[in-house]
Amino acid sequence: MEEYDVIVLGTGLKECILSGLMSQSGKKVLHIDKNPYYGGESASISPLEQLYKKFKVPGPAKSLGRGKEWNIDLIPKFFLANSELVKILVHTEVTRYLDFKVVEGSYVYKAGKVHKVPGTEEDAHASDLMGMFDKRRFRKLLLFALNFDMRNPRTYQDMDPKKTTTRDLFSHFDLGLDVMEFTGHAVALHSSDSYLDQPFLETITRIRLYSESLSRHSTSPYIYPVYGLGELPQGFARLSAEYGGTFLLNRAVDEIVMDSGKVKAVKSDGKLFHCKQLICDPSYVPARVRKVGRVIRVICLLNHPVKNTHEASSCQIIIPQAQLNRKSDIYISVVSYAHNVASDGVYIATVSTTVETNNPEKEVQPGLELVEPIMQKFVSVCNLLVPNEDGKKSQIFVSRSYDATNHFETECEDIKDMYHRITGAELNFGRSQRHQSHTSDDD
Repeated sequence: MEEYDVIVLGTGLKECILSGLMSQSGKKVLHIDKNPYYGGESASISPLEQLYKKFKVPGPAKSLGRGKEWNIDLIPKFFLANSELVKILVHTEVTRYLDFKVVEGSYVYKAGKVHKVPGTEEDAHASDLMGMFDKRRFRKLLLFALNFDMRNPRTYQDMDPKKTTTRDLFSHFDLGLDVMEFTGHAVALHSSDSYLDQPFLETITRIRLYSESLSRHSTSPYIYPVYGLGELPQGFARLSAEYGGTFLLNRAVDEIVMDSGKVKAVKSDGKLFHCKQLICDPSYVPARVRKVGRVIRVICLLNHPVKNTHEASSCQIIIPQAQLNRKSDIYISVVSYAHNVASDGVYIATVSTTVETNNPEKEVQPGLELVEPIMQKFVSVCNLLVPNEDGKKSQIFVSRSYDATNHFETECEDIKDMYHRITGAELNFGRSQRHQSHTSDDD
């Protein structure tokens, strides 16, 4: 009977990152996945024929080129260049196996049109999102964010970051509603408006992260792996293997064996593997999770760049909720042959949002209209699942489903939270670690 410190079920990105970190810290890790491929629900599909098969769509057309030139992410998300997740990739040295490329643009939708999101003083000056006075006020807010230091009350401008609300912060800088909207949703990347009545510390930290990420690459704050996100779980699998981790793909999980309410072993293909802790995605433990919502994603194949994005070969567009009288934003991510994920001249635009009605497809229509004409679309509606408990008693730690956002900020919070529950320690690669990740700005 084999003994492990940690067994990980599933090869989703979050599970692979946690398994890499555990292996690196000296734990004996076994990884089991019921699928024959890496990535779980966040896998990259290749060749293209597989995508058509998965969604039961006839095709693909010959004009889409060779199937193996494609790597289509089921849940595409971009990284902020200076984010903690990128710091984790650098810290674990997974970046040895990956190349990133900068995403060409970051846009926000306002009054029927797509506009570039300003994140620097120069951007603010050139922006068509706001008038002259608003530009000045927005620049002052940016400056405040960049100079803000929690340890130095002189940078607070007589406001208390733990008590003053973001709404009060915005009115301190006299920002108009339009500026508040794109700042909150397209710069600070909040997915609802509840942040306005929370203390401003979180928002100012996010604005700063956006600006610092943008200062790395100038065209946008986002980066994305060449060949798509499927490279990441494989990179972490290699890392785990380097430190003695074992991987079993295409293996059924028969049973999770408990003893006095605590995990004891995993039974797979009739064989018992003992463990002290178990990490998994929601699909392995349906009785331990609950549904908190649904997400719709529509993957669209296009033979043209998206209108009003300066012919960008990759970009992110956010439609703030208030623009459409919704409770949640609509996200559009666009990648293409430039990131080696599609045939030459073809673009992949994915439109996603949190479902609010009984007609999810109608909800994403405004996003689909922005990327038209569409050659082929693939629609999925998934449940958003969260664990029922923190796992400390059972030692079973379950990740949350991937949300509708098209960046990794919320997923990074989940990884940090799980790491803390599993180890009792904080996962922290502070601001001092200013490593560069392998990114190339060239086209």
